[in-house]
Formats: sequence, structure tokens, C-alpha cells
Amino acid sequence: MQGRTYVYAAIAAATVLISTSVSAGPLTVVEVAAPAINCVFSANCTITVTDSVGQLPLANLNKPNTAWLQSRTFTGAAGTPGAGKTGYEYRLDMTQASGSLECINGIVVNFGPLTQLPYKNNQPTDGYVITQGGLGSIGLGDVEQDADVITFNFAKPICATEQVNAALTTFFFGLASVNPPVAISAGVFATGLQPYFSIPARAPKH
Repeated sequence: MQGRTYVYAAIAAATVLISTSVSAGPLTVVEVAAPAINCVFSANCTITVTDSVGQLPLANLNKPNTAWLQSRTFTGAAGTPGAGKTGYEYRLDMTQASGSLECINGIVVNFGPLTQLPYKNNQPTDGYVITQGGLGSIGLGDVEQDADVITFNFAKPICATEQVNAALTTFFFGLASVNPPVAISAGVFATGLQPYFSIPARAPKH
């Protein structure tokens, strides 16, 4: 797993502008439940979100635009641990994708400095995965930050098959930042003819 991470980090460094404001190293990511995770950002545990998607250009899909990366953002309310911060969540969805034999192993996001928040047991951590009460069935493996770039390795490859499969989606995984969202190009690393490509996403401005 570590060897694979280093290979993808090298690819990311070659394709994404990297600053040196953040040191390299593994991130701490905890498993949480919805809607309880919303309480970090909202006093009544209800958040208003903005969603966007970037389509994955997989080859030989039976239907176009059936595989995508979802970016979700929301603002922390006053009086909460996330006050003044923006929450960022991502989810890779291939539940409607069929006909392609390519597998997605993870994504790379030029995120910049993140803000630790008490996502679980009142202990500050770098990020979280919503494994209960929300969409998804696939979690995260290693998560590494190298300067501003974060590499999210999935717990297992997500492979489009000949038939539609409702299990082919990650859980939502999230982080927070003091910076507002902007449009970016995220990296996706895969098996197949195109091992690395860029897709639209959103991340903090920095």
C-alpha cells in the first residue's frame, strides 16, 4: 500500500501545482455516523449543502456520465466547533456504470492546509468517513498529505463491471478548511489504458 501511495504522490507532484506550506505525512481519519457528524457544523445538526460532480472519462461505458466524483461543501455555523470553517466531502460513485473494466484506486486533491476538528469523541482529527447513516459501501485506506496535495487511497479498487452494481460507491469522506471553495481539477488514479486523469472538483482556495 505504501509503495503504491508513493507512486501516485509522484504522479500528483508532476501534474498538480504544489506549495511547501504543509509538511508530508499520513492523516488521521475516523469513522463517523450521520446525521451526528453534522453537529460539528450545526447547532441543530442540520446542514445546507452545495453539490457538484465531475464525470469520470472511463472507456467503453454502456451509458455516458454514469461514473463521477461528487464534491459537497457546507459552512460551519456560529457557536459550533466548525464555526467559520467550510466542510468538504467527496464521494466516488460508479453505481450506474457498466461496460467498462477499469478500476479506480483513489483520488488526489490539491486541498491546502486543513483544519482539525473534533469529529469523534471530542478529539481533534484530520478527517472522517461517514460509514453509518449515509450513502456508500467502500471506505478509505491510507490517506497521505504531501505539501498541499492529499492522496485518498480507497480501501479497495472500485471497478466498473458488465452489470450495474449499487455497491460501487465510496462512503462520503470529509475534511475542513478555513478557506472557501473554488473549482479545481482533481486527480484520479486507475487501472486500464489511462492510469491517471483529471476531473472537475471543488477544494479550498489557497
